[in-house]
Amino acid sequence: MAGPWVYACLLAVLLGSAFPVYWSFVVASQTPDAIGKVPPVLVPGGHLFDNIAKVFDQTEFALALGNSLIVSGTITVSVVFFSTLAGFAFAKLRFRGRGLLLVVVVATQAIPHELGVIPLFMMMSDFGWASELQAVIVPSLVTAFGVFFMRQYLDRAVPYELLEAGRMDGCSTLRLFWHVVVPAARPAAAVLGLFTFMTAWNDFFWPLVVLDDDNPTVQTALSALASGYTTDYTLVLTAASIATVPVLVIFLAFGRQIVGGIMQGAVKG
Repeated sequence: MAGPWVYACLLAVLLGSAFPVYWSFVVASQTPDAIGKVPPVLVPGGHLFDNIAKVFDQTEFALALGNSLIVSGTITVSVVFFSTLAGFAFAKLRFRGRGLLLVVVVATQAIPHELGVIPLFMMMSDFGWASELQAVIVPSLVTAFGVFFMRQYLDRAVPYELLEAGRMDGCSTLRLFWHVVVPAARPAAAVLGLFTFMTAWNDFFWPLVVLDDDNPTVQTALSALASGYTTDYTLVLTAASIATVPVLVIFLAFGRQIVGGIMQGAVKG
């Protein structure tokens, strides 16, 4: 049984992890001079709503939030679906070249993303997608990590006997995928979905390259807010606090399945 020192360490880790979020909220509710006060201000002030109004007045932050929700939501749904489908094929279907193709998919993770920026940008320009959201969405509709992750999970979670029983009942491969594989993959899909959403939500480099200031995402809007001769950190942290809300909502909505998926391999049956 865990002793008091274990709980003390866990509490310290929890407080250390939550403090940056709390500090952002504190600064977001203060005036600009609060950031330099000694000792630092640790109690929220009364200027939060004023700072929120300034953020939306000075930048296209409402548009940025909407764009990021569209981009992150579309990428998350696509990655979870196609990764589950491909993971099922690699884990449970027999076809020629399966092992070699899986090696090629996994090997693509070793290629730095920066190497593909120039040809990818040229491709998006040729398609006429530069400065459009599809230029951010389409290259990320499926990921090698997602395919490998779901393949490893489904290889253990779905026994061959269950698939054979479904085939004997007359199920096609697609029906097996929808009625057998998808329910079994929900814990892993929740984990993959959270990671994918956070990655897409926090992506900065590629949207900065391919989008312009009139069609920003949250991260590029934050960058624009922090640029200039002087930086109002109260507004920057106000915008950052707003940007954390969707991720927290996703975690609270799917927290049970996410934790269950993470703990799936830690508990022996």
